[in-house]
Amino acid sequence: MLSGPAAAQAHLASAQERTEIGADLVKLLAELVAIDSRSPAGDTAAIGVRIADELKQSGYAVQTVRAGQSANVIARIGQGHPCLAFNVHVDTLGPGDLSIWRTEPYVAVEADGRVTGLGASNAKGAAACHLWVARAIAQAGGPLRGEVVFTFVGDEENLGPDGMAELRRQGIVRPDILVVGAPTENQLIVAERGVFWVRLITRGRAVHAGAAPQGDNAIVRMMRVLSYIERELSPLIASRVGDSPGGQLRAMINIGTITGGEQPNSVPDRCEVIIDRRLLPSEVMADALLELERCALSAGEPAGTVSMEILVTSAGFQSRDDGPALAAFKQIIPLHTGAPARFVNAVGVFDGRYFANDGIEILDFGPGEGDQGHAPNESIAIDQMVQSALIQYDVIKVLLGLANSGG
Repeated sequence: MLSGPAAAQAHLASAQERTEIGADLVKLLAELVAIDSRSPAGDTAAIGVRIADELKQSGYAVQTVRAGQSANVIARIGQGHPCLAFNVHVDTLGPGDLSIWRTEPYVAVEADGRVTGLGASNAKGAAACHLWVARAIAQAGGPLRGEVVFTFVGDEENLGPDGMAELRRQGIVRPDILVVGAPTENQLIVAERGVFWVRLITRGRAVHAGAAPQGDNAIVRMMRVLSYIERELSPLIASRVGDSPGGQLRAMINIGTITGGEQPNSVPDRCEVIIDRRLLPSEVMADALLELERCALSAGEPAGTVSMEILVTSAGFQSRDDGPALAAFKQIIPLHTGAPARFVNAVGVFDGRYFANDGIEILDFGPGEGDQGHAPNESIAIDQMVQSALIQYDVIKVLLGLANSGG
């Protein structure tokens, strides 16, 4: 599928061009940051309109698919196979404690070669790059062969079904290659852990706090159950390690939220926690769910006082190591960064997981540092965005050619 030596395909921009590209990317990012698209509300209608307008102006065939609060934008150019799809989510978490922010979260602030704003790294910086690449591809006449698809989706931060999962379910996006925009510092992720969220519930009997011994405290019961899980299961999970091109992947478990009780003068009759479990690609989801449930039910509490509800499940994946997209990225990245391409591991999970069993090539690539996402004063380096945009433009040129560039 490669159409020629990578060096001949690369667009090695001059310093002036890079400055101009950087200014374009900052402008696009600022417009995206200014639009509130936080989850779990997940309303991406307004940002979807802005993105769709940009893509229509570039000549793309654009559709918007609504699911729940998500307005998922799909833009196409070219036709046939191979189908090269780029995906990025445009929903964010909320800003959290505003007193920690040094700037207004919804105003992009440029300083010292970086842009600060909510979602800058995860993943509106990648979205700005995809918009720039889409415009550049259209200006070059579109792909010489095959199709390029850009998807901008919501409901990713909530691990929900209304974003990329819905587009796959409806068969709207059927790629041969899927590149997911993620904060990888312009390096490559080809393996992700699976994840599930479950709600663990304990029940008791409510009485007045003045007669507490006559009641049955559900929070205290939950404390005993969690202590048992921490003692019996957590070390076993932590011992599970798997190899990936980015190094070792580790299985993990986290108690993310806890809720219980109405007020201090009442013994609570219900307590809930939500547990996040990260699975190695080799772990079986059903087995991991059963393992946790069995452990919780073995904590020694009376029958019927402990139960578990499954909220979200998503399998992990490890992509092929001989795919044409991976080969193209490995050739192009050094031409723009001056260093060999590296593999890194994902901290979170991204939308490629929905296609894990479809036999396609999947990889994560984009600007931004993983530890910036979901952090106060989130920021992204402008140089990384410029590199990312140029690398992805050249990868498309290598894989599919461009009509007006001799590809």
